[in-house]
Amino acid sequence: MFLFVGLSVAVVGPFLALFLSTEVRAAPALVGAFLVAGPLASMVSSSILGRLSDRRPLRRRLLLTAALAGCAGMTATAFIREYWILLALTTTLTALSGSLFPQSFAYAREVLAQRGSTRAAMATSTLRMMFSIAWVAGPPIAALLLQAGGFRVLYLTAAAMYAIAAAVVLLCLDEVSPPAHVERPPARRAGAVVWCTLAAIAVMQAAGTLNVQAMSLYLGHVLHAEVREAGLILGLCAALEIPLMLGFGALSARYPLHRLIVVGAALGVAYYALVSLATHSWQVAALQVLNASFIAAVHGLGISYVQELLPGEPGRAATLAANAFPVAALLSGPLLGLSAQLGYRYAYVCAAGLCLLGFLLLAGTAQRPTTNARATS
Repeated sequence: MFLFVGLSVAVVGPFLALFLSTEVRAAPALVGAFLVAGPLASMVSSSILGRLSDRRPLRRRLLLTAALAGCAGMTATAFIREYWILLALTTTLTALSGSLFPQSFAYAREVLAQRGSTRAAMATSTLRMMFSIAWVAGPPIAALLLQAGGFRVLYLTAAAMYAIAAAVVLLCLDEVSPPAHVERPPARRAGAVVWCTLAAIAVMQAAGTLNVQAMSLYLGHVLHAEVREAGLILGLCAALEIPLMLGFGALSARYPLHRLIVVGAALGVAYYALVSLATHSWQVAALQVLNASFIAAVHGLGISYVQELLPGEPGRAATLAANAFPVAALLSGPLLGLSAQLGYRYAYVCAAGLCLLGFLLLAGTAQRPTTNARATS
């Protein structure tokens, strides 16, 4: 289910701005408003559903509803070219489909908890790995679809992916019940650690978003490389993430999640600092090992760590961690604009600073989970 949802997002996401500007003929300001409104609406709906799903045994029904909403939203987008109708769709149906991401992690954690498994972090890393696989395959598939039939075929394909995900939920997944009772850490201590952790994830995700946005500009304007090398380097990173996520997932059975994520944050600081000093594109390519390790540790294990901090609330925890991603997108935009004025090398200096801030936030908030929290992870 997670793979097909990831493919749907990966074939549509990279070409959304192009769709709005060419097919819908929206003005640049309206394109920007659309790109902000969608993530914000998804954050609100996911937050509401995250709290609701932890209180009642309806997570499977939420997954099914969200998948069907995504299917309906993509199908309608394939045929509609009126901006305001599309904006209404993205803030309702498409926003509702966004809850699939955190609810999938929450569902997996509850299933493993019911079966007495202690490898929830490994399962989460595997799910996150499927998302990386989808982003390796999705954009090239989307390019072929656009050449073959344009945006109508692209969005109908995305709708079919959501339909397959809904069929998997309906035919293969059983409903699970939340744990009857889970011991929770003191609210004040837990709250401070959770919000510091979420802030750390958000600023480090902002560094990652800035890296993707600035890569082609940095290679072209500063290192004088061909633009196509940016695609190759980003694809290399996504490919490296796959085995590394499995590796960090396996390490989570032996080492505390907090320690692994702090190590990942340190690797992120090293990557961005070294890229800011690079003089050739091959050096940036070689450094993708550090970048992929950073992503595998922080983003592959981050949701599991927040779930560990909020035992008994896997839906809310996964939603809070997932909501850091659109917040990161809002943070990275102004920094990219600043780098355009000062030079794109400063994009990576800023990214290194963001990762250093995330590292300090995590290092200063070591979590001491309760016995039950550890047992259910």
